[in-house]
Amino acid sequence: MKHCVVIGGGVVGLTTAWALLERGHAVTLLERDDAVAQGASRANGGQLSYRYVSPLADAGVPLKALRWLLDPDGPLRFKPEASWAQWSWLLAFLRNCRGPVNGRTTERLLALGAYSQTSFGQLVAQAELGDRIALRTPGKLVVYRNPTEFARIAARKNGSGVEQALSHDDCVTLEPALADTEATLAGGIFTPGEAVADCHAFCQELFTRLQAHAGFKGRLQARVDGLLTATRGDVIGVRTAAGDVTADAVVLAAGLHSRALAATVGVELPLYPLKGYSLTAPIADGHRAPEVSVTDFEKKILYARIGSELRVAAMVDLVGEDLTLDAGRLASLQRSVRATFPSAADYDRATPWAGLRPATPSGAPILGASGVPGLWLNVGHGALGFTFSFATANIVAELVSGRASPLPLDGLSL
Repeated sequence: MKHCVVIGGGVVGLTTAWALLERGHAVTLLERDDAVAQGASRANGGQLSYRYVSPLADAGVPLKALRWLLDPDGPLRFKPEASWAQWSWLLAFLRNCRGPVNGRTTERLLALGAYSQTSFGQLVAQAELGDRIALRTPGKLVVYRNPTEFARIAARKNGSGVEQALSHDDCVTLEPALADTEATLAGGIFTPGEAVADCHAFCQELFTRLQAHAGFKGRLQARVDGLLTATRGDVIGVRTAAGDVTADAVVLAAGLHSRALAATVGVELPLYPLKGYSLTAPIADGHRAPEVSVTDFEKKILYARIGSELRVAAMVDLVGEDLTLDAGRLASLQRSVRATFPSAADYDRATPWAGLRPATPSGAPILGASGVPGLWLNVGHGALGFTFSFATANIVAELVSGRASPLPLDGLSL
């Protein structure tokens, strides 16, 4: 069996390390922060949306984006940069904003989501995570404000056998907290079985299990400066601030940082950060928080009850590698959530957070071979890192083990 180095201590890196260990490999985990799950896994939306996977790139999105930019409370912000990474990503994104392309990508992501749901159940059982991660399966309700948009989506979902199209009154019956919203909703699409969990708690619990695994060689807290290569160009390890680590296989699962590391061996990864915000607000007696996982389609805001807290996540800001907690964006988010769920939680005591979600132009992750022997990829999950991580970890672990992928990799490879 191989000694594998996994770069990245977020949910994608940790699940990859577990999948490799379960296949008999030895694993060393590299993470630059002093704890795991400090990046995009820290305070994300918490939704495990296995069927709500349609990528951002779609027909009509460029026109919508112009309207969003003019709306002070809109879900999108854009700051132009003198950066090839930004503009090349945007051009590729626009090429993906076509209905047929979106349809093909959505089909692939639906298959990935279904496999991830199965893989998640297996991992939770294997690692004996129990109720430590605030796991619930309340289903997911996507609410629509625009009647035309809702009619289009409802017609497409009709007859699917899984999703249910609901009227405004049906939505309120399903989720009584929606009775407090100031808007009259056009309707909603409800998907039973979709889950909610605490991603940060999941990462901490899984890391504890990793440390007890027989094949785990430990976690090295160090900045990875580059990749070690043999004279013929194969990747044979990593160069870190704490010294070199040799390996039979190196898996890049470091989110946005994977882009710069891959570039050191001539691999160009089409990744760009989609900056998102979240609020984590305490729920006390007297609050009426949603039990169902809710997503506001037009405002691009999701609501998930995680234990005794309400997690509110939103926004797609294309502003580069900027982790600043923008006061204006946080105020905008507060206005929106107070209008939709005014009595759901104590928003005055909410903890704000911002994270960078590494996305590809198509919205599909990049998995498997990098084109350089010894270097493997598990990157580009965008806003669905928690949802897809269980599937992509198993896929990459199978490939590293010399076996075929359990799913076709069309549209999911470099």
